[in-house]
Amino acid sequence: MRLLLIRHGQTPSNLAGLLDTAAPGPGLTGTGERQAAALPAVLADEDIGALYVSTLVRTRLTAAPLAAARGLEIRVREGIRELAAGELEMRGDEESVRRYLTTAFAWSAGETELRMPGGESGAEALARFDAVVAEAAATGAGTVALVSHGAAIRMWTAARAQNVEVDFAAAHALANTGVVALEGTSEAGWKALTWAGTVVSPRDVVAEDGGPAGRAL
Repeated sequence: MRLLLIRHGQTPSNLAGLLDTAAPGPGLTGTGERQAAALPAVLADEDIGALYVSTLVRTRLTAAPLAAARGLEIRVREGIRELAAGELEMRGDEESVRRYLTTAFAWSAGETELRMPGGESGAEALARFDAVVAEAAATGAGTVALVSHGAAIRMWTAARAQNVEVDFAAAHALANTGVVALEGTSEAGWKALTWAGTVVSPRDVVAEDGGPAGRAL
């Protein structure tokens, strides 16, 4: 199966740099609406057979133009919502953002027993995302699109794609409506093909300061 993981369009909280992960969450900015409107053209070469979104409003709004253009049903699933920030919710200071992303990428590296402060564990976050991917595979569609969230997509891809190192995912924030394309199965494993339009390289890339980069919610 070909799997397209799409980050939602820009929100007011993205502009403010806030860890905004609770439902229902904000809508899109004008820029976010234009990004969503551009998705059908961006994905014109993709034969998408099923389309999933999270329970946060911004993903449904992002998917709406694509669904309308392709005649696809929008399937809403809790499992691909953003990683819950817990006690860090709505904070935007550098330390809170760093703690959030450091925890998320520790999950990718296998430390799944860790919990976000006042929030979920890595095992819980991976299990819920895995369940939606498994459901998508069961549809039999050759290509499935999941409109999700920056941290969730980066964390899951680093944990599940055989050719994506944690350092690479931590160093490469995913822009609004950026796409990570993968192929494979949950049983045989996943391989990332492209990350925001760039072919994924096996070469390790780290952030300049050695820590996770980007506010990608």
